[in-house]
Amino acid sequence: MTTRMKALGVHLFTATGAVFAMLAMLAAVEEKWSLMFLWLVVAFVVDGIDGPLARRYDVKTNAAEFDGVLMDLIIDYLTYVFIPAYALFKSGLLPGWTGWMAIIVITFASVVYFADTRMKTKDNSFAGFPGCWNMVVLVLFALSPNFYVILGLVVLFAVAMFLNLKFIHPVRTERWRALSLPLAVAWTGFAGWAAWVDFHPQSWAIWGLTVTSLYLAFAGIAQQVIPER
Repeated sequence: MTTRMKALGVHLFTATGAVFAMLAMLAAVEEKWSLMFLWLVVAFVVDGIDGPLARRYDVKTNAAEFDGVLMDLIIDYLTYVFIPAYALFKSGLLPGWTGWMAIIVITFASVVYFADTRMKTKDNSFAGFPGCWNMVVLVLFALSPNFYVILGLVVLFAVAMFLNLKFIHPVRTERWRALSLPLAVAWTGFAGWAAWVDFHPQSWAIWGLTVTSLYLAFAGIAQQVIPER
């Protein structure tokens, strides 16, 4: 197989994320939340793999007629933002006006952030919360806190998109990657298992999700505080 064919294959692999987004949306419309999150986890795995493949086969050179970055952003907005926001609104976790406020804040702030050319830092981390609402909402489904806590977290993360706070990219941020990447893989496994058991409150996956989520949320901020040697 030629390098060009491999590069085109990477684009096609990335495009499968749109299919998984549709499957997740169909599950969400039927209020099958566990199934929805399983499809979102699959899309999350695709998103984690296609980037390294794209760089390995240099898709910008070998398959330049397709814009992989644009394709990735379109799919990410669906799987990271749009579908999770719908689930948060429709599930009843945020009743009445709180649900409306959440979906407006999430979708509006996220589309502005996704279009911000300053969203990446020099070390390939994210400047501000990177709109990973799929991760946030999945954890909220797992923990089911009070709706005021959920609303507070939604507002907090939305504001954090535009603050001078660093959030790591587990694959591309080199500092602490030996820890960050395994924990991101672990988070994915915990998320898949939690959804598989329908977010049973006594599942060990809930504890795993909590611990790994805290690390992924605060590792970048910790790197800002702790100087690199």
